Amino acid sequence: MWALRAAVRPGAWLSRVVRGRGAPRAAPPLPACPHRALTASGPGDLKGRGGGGRRPRADGPRSRAGEEEEEPEDAEEEEEEEELLRRDPLLPLGTQRVCLIHPEVKRGPGKPQLTRAEWQVAEAEALVHTLDGWSVADRMVVPTKTPDGKLIFGRGTLEHLAEKIRGSPEITAVFLNVERLATPTKKDLEATWGVQVFDRFTVVLHIFRCNARTREARLQVALAELPLLRSHLKRSIAHPDGRGGGSRYIMGSGESFMQVQQRLLKEKEIKIRKALERLRKKRRVLGKQRRRQDFPVISVVGYTNCGKTTLIKALTGDDAVQPRDQLFATLDVTAHAGWLPSRMAVIYMDTIGFLSELPHSLIESFSATLEDVAHSDLIVHVRDVSHPETELQKASVLSTLHGLHLPAPLLDSVLEVHNKVDLVPGYSPAGPQAVTVSALLGHGLPELKARLEDAILRATGRQVLTLRVRLAGTQLSWLHREATVQEVDVIPEAGVADVRVVISSSAYGKFRKLFPE
Repeated sequence: MWALRAAVRPGAWLSRVVRGRGAPRAAPPLPACPHRALTASGPGDLKGRGGGGRRPRADGPRSRAGEEEEEPEDAEEEEEEEELLRRDPLLPLGTQRVCLIHPEVKRGPGKPQLTRAEWQVAEAEALVHTLDGWSVADRMVVPTKTPDGKLIFGRGTLEHLAEKIRGSPEITAVFLNVERLATPTKKDLEATWGVQVFDRFTVVLHIFRCNARTREARLQVALAELPLLRSHLKRSIAHPDGRGGGSRYIMGSGESFMQVQQRLLKEKEIKIRKALERLRKKRRVLGKQRRRQDFPVISVVGYTNCGKTTLIKALTGDDAVQPRDQLFATLDVTAHAGWLPSRMAVIYMDTIGFLSELPHSLIESFSATLEDVAHSDLIVHVRDVSHPETELQKASVLSTLHGLHLPAPLLDSVLEVHNKVDLVPGYSPAGPQAVTVSALLGHGLPELKARLEDAILRATGRQVLTLRVRLAGTQLSWLHREATVQEVDVIPEAGVADVRVVISSSAYGKFRKLFPE
């Protein structure tokens, strides 16, 4: 995907542009990140006829996939993790009126493919609106021939932007829609425009931080933040008092202040990675327990704000699930229990939304949250077909899924769900494989559930059978323990019962071996 990068060193002419201008306007204070409601939900009412078969335990599917809520066994580990997560705000505290500037490359190798500037601006604007108290005061698409150049824009364009921004007192910050600004570039642009300037990396990282609730997600964000801390360190050490320096040695240590700070950041990175590995081991153990319980797992993926959580709420009927019309509203992977038409219990995994221009430094953090997808039985790809760039979003999701190195059978069996069809009158999918739904209004859900059941039966090797068992023996109790009992029809005069079950091939083989006819 197209991503703009700016790595620059200020030129001499910029000093002339900046000369005589004041410092960036200060931002008013604002409370810290708002807490969002937890999205983990419970199994709800899972009763079915004939006892309903086995059910997911209340302490299983209703919790997050990694069970990060559990307290660490070692109190020192918990204290250490909390210390690693203490950090200053990434963005200024206060209500912000943002000028959104999108550098547009109209020709050449830097020109984006399959997308238009207006939709890139719309996505950037959605990122701004995700921040509490932030709004877009003005938006500009500014042509540039050298997005990778020293200062992104030419001298005349930069001066024109400075006049417009400085002449608009309501503007308190600039969101420059590029992946990452080099520290010198950010410093010089702020001096030129008189307000703070933020890039896509900082904004997305701040949203991740605000929406991360479990320890694992918070640690992943802290790990992704380290490159930003290193760049700030270089800037502060290079110009500690405006005269350069940073080479003085700490008394008796043999290390300069710069070396000490770099070593501390390296030690912090090692500690974060160790803490993440501890949590991943716990998650792998819990994942094995789920697989031993033999509950099919359906991972729901899709571009951010496509309606994944709304769809899961519609499929499970759980009112505790609270979708939000917001980018990255779901950052932690959550598990939710539901029933298929055959009364078979399944677990739906709600995952983080995908983004086409996810900053490179966040890819590792993003991918780590999707580890559970590799262990699912089925992937459901939810698409917002009302979005003008739905095909581009699809390509972005599929590209990311292939980058996770998932098993080939899992990738080949992805079920595509076209959501929000109520916003596109007369819509019909191009191919017969997709299922059209409106998760909000409930349209198409019966067909989707039937398709989910067929796919799960194929993926897990299960089959729906009616078995005649003797009431006097242990056959019925064995089926309740090893299969999903849908319905029991008792024939008292014969002392038998016809039992309708969903059973795996291996379990059926054991049943026939234990109870030969």
